[in-house]
Amino acid sequence: MPKRKRNNEVVEFERSSGNVFADLDLPNPVELHIKSQLMIIINREIERRSLTQTEAAEVVALSQPDISRIASGHLSAFSIDRLLSVLGRLGIDVEISTRRSRNGVGAVIVRELV
Repeated sequence: MPKRKRNNEVVEFERSSGNVFADLDLPNPVELHIKSQLMIIINREIERRSLTQTEAAEVVALSQPDISRIASGHLSAFSIDRLLSVLGRLGIDVEISTRRSRNGVGAVIVRELV
């Protein structure tokens, strides 16, 4: 771990793997990363359309509490398939791919196709 001095204080840090869930040593970090990225895209689209949670729920055939869970990032409440279904109902295409990161570990990339 590299160290930097700042105001006579030693600060330790380590480079991220690119997946905060893996860095925190959580179980299923790739799945959590994908879900979080999909939720971000869903939330951006709801905001872009200026939809209330009730209106968004009607559009994607979910309940308002489910939209609230997505907005709050409750990852355990949804499967990747269910989030992809929500994106489909919003008319959003995404691409999920893998690549090798700096440290040689595979990284998952989720991006919206425009």
